Amino acid sequence: MSSTRPRFSQEFKDELCREVIDSSKPIKAVATAYGVGAETLRSWLKKYQQAHGDTGTEPELTVSERARLKELERENQELKAEAAFLKKAAAYFAREPR
Repeated sequence: MSSTRPRFSQEFKDELCREVIDSSKPIKAVATAYGVGAETLRSWLKKYQQAHGDTGTEPELTVSERARLKELERENQELKAEAAFLKKAAAYFAREPR
């Protein structure tokens, strides 16, 4: 009983690697979707990154982008605090006898 491994073209390998990098999908999800082993795709990804110099690092943020990010983080923190307060208030009023 001889089983042969499927051969994949370099274009196919590169396409899967680009999908992992561009979409930020987990390696396992992309590998499963295309019927490839996760470890196989991981090794392809390492080779792709070495060949293309793509380490997945993002470029530095500009001053205005950093300011916007800080503003959004502050807003996010406020909204989380509001949601926690409303959750506690809803639980309190749900227990209160009418």
